[in-house]
Amino acid sequence: MQTRSDQRAGLAYGVAAYTMWGLLPLYWHLLDAAAPSEILAHRMVWSLPVALVILAVLRRWSWMGPLLRQPRRLALILLCAVVISTNWFLYIWAVNAGHVLEASLGYFINPLVSIAFGVLFLRERLRPLQWTAVGIGAVAVVVMTVAYGKVPWIALGLAFSFATYGLVKKGVKLDGIEGFSAETAMQMLPALGFLIYLGLHGEASFTTGGVGQALLLSGCGIATAVPLICFGASAMRLPLTMIGMLQYLAPTFQFLLGLTVFHEEMPAERWAGFALVWAALTVLTWDALRTARRGRAALADAAANAGEAAAAEAVQVADAAREAAAARTAAAQTPAPQPPGGLTQ
Repeated sequence: MQTRSDQRAGLAYGVAAYTMWGLLPLYWHLLDAAAPSEILAHRMVWSLPVALVILAVLRRWSWMGPLLRQPRRLALILLCAVVISTNWFLYIWAVNAGHVLEASLGYFINPLVSIAFGVLFLRERLRPLQWTAVGIGAVAVVVMTVAYGKVPWIALGLAFSFATYGLVKKGVKLDGIEGFSAETAMQMLPALGFLIYLGLHGEASFTTGGVGQALLLSGCGIATAVPLICFGASAMRLPLTMIGMLQYLAPTFQFLLGLTVFHEEMPAERWAGFALVWAALTVLTWDALRTARRGRAALADAAANAGEAAAAEAVQVADAAREAAAARTAAAQTPAPQPPGGLTQ
């Protein structure tokens, strides 16, 4: 049972994690002198040392040996690394190419895509309101296609890649920091090789962009790991329904940055598309809260019924004990029978 202080700490960690993720466009924008591929490579290379430091502090090494003896899980981790690398590259490129609003749309759509994946690949059954939310989301994509004059491929690419990442992660079954460490270990060598190639050809902004640029690029590992650590601390202390609501903070911050900092255009038809997505998420959140509330009520009723049954059983046991005690008392008070003829033994 989590205490109130634990829940408050979990909420603080969750808000911090999603706020940092939501403000990441500001960080990537500072690095726009570098190509998105170079930024991505530095994010991979510098994430591994941060992950190793965290593992050392926590002393969590025991998972490595068993993992290395399981080729199937290693293949799934490799697939995770490829998919999340695609997601990271697309997001960095979108920010520095002036598509922050469409990137935020992708992360608004992501929960709906994840639900659709659950139906298609995990044979999950949806409740009516979940079907309604997915349907509204599909209409929103159509409206956005009309608004942009093309399929919003950046948003869909981000949503589908991250939903795929989550789906594959279910088969890996590693905790946050372990999974992150395993994935970055697989990313590190190709990324380092790419950076060496850029350096040999004089195309690395790490060496040509000055000290500030070098520090910012090396800070990519911290910018990647710190939100993840906060998220892990939050997930340990908060119910999934609360985590599900907090996840909308990140795309909300991204959306606000796109409007107010990067001054991207937002015509009426795009507002209509976003409004439909927000309506779908409202339906989805309402359904999740209602289901969680019903679940808690059912658990409380079950506990109450179990308590009543236990109390009734206790009463029966007590009654039986009293009857047995009364029988013993009666037996003790009954005179012993005398031998025939009045003789004693």
